[in-house]
Amino acid sequence: MYKSKENFEIQKRLIIIILVLFLIKLAAWFYTNSMAILTDTLEYTINVISGFIGLYSLHLSSLPKDKNHPYGHGKVEFLSATIEGTLMIVSSFVIIYEAINNLKHPHELKQLDYGIYLVALTGIINYVVGHFSIKKGNKNNSLALIATGKHMQSDTYATLGIVIGLILIYFTHYTWIDSAVAFLFAIIIIVSGYKILRTSIAGIMDEADDKLLEKMVMYCQNHRRENWIDLHNLRFIKYGGTLHLDCHLTIPWYFNIHEGHKEVDELEKIVKNNFGDSVELMVHTDGCMDFSCKICSKKECPMRKHELVNTIEWTIENISLDHKHRID
Repeated sequence: MYKSKENFEIQKRLIIIILVLFLIKLAAWFYTNSMAILTDTLEYTINVISGFIGLYSLHLSSLPKDKNHPYGHGKVEFLSATIEGTLMIVSSFVIIYEAINNLKHPHELKQLDYGIYLVALTGIINYVVGHFSIKKGNKNNSLALIATGKHMQSDTYATLGIVIGLILIYFTHYTWIDSAVAFLFAIIIIVSGYKILRTSIAGIMDEADDKLLEKMVMYCQNHRRENWIDLHNLRFIKYGGTLHLDCHLTIPWYFNIHEGHKEVDELEKIVKNNFGDSVELMVHTDGCMDFSCKICSKKECPMRKHELVNTIEWTIENISLDHKHRID
């Protein structure tokens, strides 16, 4: 819950910065009458809209669970990112249309030096703020902050190209470069929008996050306790900044309820030490079977029936299976 509130406060500050940068870009277009700068400004309009959508989504995701939303409201962040990615793609097609129209009917450019300075300033600020947003988004598992940060950084790359184009126009007086630059970076924006859209749809569809899963499996393997004979059927779902994880843990069959609960507590502690309090862990305990002795590294076991043959290393492939590990 703390991270959700922090994400909300960060997004509020990002919106203020985005609004200021939008006004600077608008001023740059007003001074220059440049199609490339208009492209940058129109694209940044999407930043403003999506910034407010992201803020609202983070507000909803920070709300506590209720009767209608027992897993919280975090999924709304995926919807927010979906809208942002879609708007980026739509705006790019508008930019392409305007760029082609400007090639057919070119217009006069003016005061390019002022435009270059103003647009370059917005690019630098965008990159720094976008980097901070992505870093915080990854730390707090917030797709809304990551989407905002990536959108701002993609604007930086577009701005860099536009500045280069404006400099070329300033020295060569080839006005067609203006439309060419606008067209090129519209394509770049489409690619960035698609990536955001793809990630958000994957979240809505509960697609497995292989990188996160691999990180979790390696951490559990490296901190494995001897009473954890097996870990299997591990799955998790992302709800915005919250991870819901469930798995089956095989422990010695003769442990009483308190001893079994202690092992679950240790697993939960290890996971939260690495992934924070935003993880909700549901663990089902299984008692070991006779075949488990061959993969059990517990040194002092009064019920052992077979010698240890091989300890199975937990990997993404075997830890996700819905049955206990066996050896032939």
